[in-house]
Amino acid sequence: MNSKEVEIITQTISFVKETLKNAEGGHDWFHIERVYKNALLIAKEETVDEFIVSLGALLHDIADAKFHNGDETVGPKVAREFLENVHVSENVIVHVENIISNISFKGGNFNQKFTSPELDVIQDADRLDAIGAIGIARCFNYGGFKNRKLYDPAIPVNMNMTKEQYKKSTTPTINHFYEKLLLLRDKMNTTTGRKIAEQRHAYMEQFLDQFYGEWNGER
Repeated sequence: MNSKEVEIITQTISFVKETLKNAEGGHDWFHIERVYKNALLIAKEETVDEFIVSLGALLHDIADAKFHNGDETVGPKVAREFLENVHVSENVIVHVENIISNISFKGGNFNQKFTSPELDVIQDADRLDAIGAIGIARCFNYGGFKNRKLYDPAIPVNMNMTKEQYKKSTTPTINHFYEKLLLLRDKMNTTTGRKIAEQRHAYMEQFLDQFYGEWNGER
């Protein structure tokens, strides 16, 4: 990146920190920072525009639809306003908007309307933060935030939710492992993402085994 781009990234970091200073713990600045770092790590092995990867990673959750009544247009709008203010070119702004609009899992039954190597990298980085030890912590944090049950054996896992059903789901937190987290390993786009996901996926399987053992009074 050139000096102007580096300065814009510095401004973006400050903007995101300020915007998300009171965010829910699983979608706060520290989530953004982890995704940003993982995206840069993955990008080293890919042919991508590092500036777009950096901006997309930093702004991907600037206004998550979950916290804006499901409105998926807010994030791209906020990102555009900021990027215009720091004089980023229109083609880069459009690319970042498309990344924000297409990065989410949305129940796994959502067909992306946009693809790019930069989106692939950021999507992998974001999904890596949803699995493994931190993924487990974030899952239960959000479940508590939404006052969801930890687990209810009487409530079955729903693997066929539409995007709208997924957004409105009140599923117990353990069900969410099957409805999203355990599916992410096989949805990775990059070689580096897949390698990291393997270990984190195995850790979640070990956690669930322990969880059920304790739940059933076997351990």
